[in-house]
Amino acid sequence: MTQLAPGSCVTHLMAMSNDQIFSPGSARANRPFRGPRPQGPIIDQEGREIREESLGPQARGFRIDFGNSSANPFANLTREQRLARLDALAKLLDIAFIVPGTNIRYGIDGIINLIPVVGDIITTAISLWLVREARALGAPWHVTARMLGNVAIQGVVGTVPVAGDAFDVMFRANIRNVRLLRRWMDKQPG
Repeated sequence: MTQLAPGSCVTHLMAMSNDQIFSPGSARANRPFRGPRPQGPIIDQEGREIREESLGPQARGFRIDFGNSSANPFANLTREQRLARLDALAKLLDIAFIVPGTNIRYGIDGIINLIPVVGDIITTAISLWLVREARALGAPWHVTARMLGNVAIQGVVGTVPVAGDAFDVMFRANIRNVRLLRRWMDKQPG
């Protein structure tokens, strides 16, 4: 007998067939799929096309449709919902946490930036996505130019090893950008 997980009580491994894994006896597995027929080829992990006939009866008709789901984070949102999402993301990036014993706030942006080069690239990409969303909301060129300037300042100064990380925590480009966007949207009619 081989012990698979030292320190636990698991001492054996039971083999299951694919039929047992898909649980054909359950009520869910016996119900027919009522959604629209999937379109396009079925592709495996290596990118090769799989013929539908070669799939078992459990896989036929299986489809995930994010287009009509309420769980889709990219669904059609109102302008105010999109702005609220940007505001929440900016707060998470810039002011989500407090340094204990002080009033200094920082976010995951400051934590990710501790990774030397990759962190700066990741946080700049997220900040640029915020600018792209602002443009999709209809922000004019002068607002997006100021937002891009904030991202550029944070990105360039943030590359300086220790002082750049401190600057990122204090400058808060994402919060500034959402404020710029909100000020512009508040001036818009209706």
